[in-house]
Amino acid sequence: MDDLLRFLRARTTEDNHAYAYIAQVFGSEALLDSHLPLLDLIDVLAREHTAMDRSDPRSAGLAHALRVLAQAYAEHPDFREQWRP
Repeated sequence: MDDLLRFLRARTTEDNHAYAYIAQVFGSEALLDSHLPLLDLIDVLAREHTAMDRSDPRSAGLAHALRVLAQAYAEHPDFREQWRP
């Protein structure tokens, strides 16, 4: 799971940088506003899972949610098939 969390954080960081570049070049109206909060929420979930005790009954559900969210990056060369839910 640690590898998946690192992968997700790297992808959301890349996406945030890309959005910042687009905003700088084309103006903030060129951004899809709904994607920025989603990237932040993925990062929040990843941090919560890292801090969560594995005996917490929510841990398995949160791990599944993160695997589902990672599917958005399934075409990335670093994506691993074992991360599919």
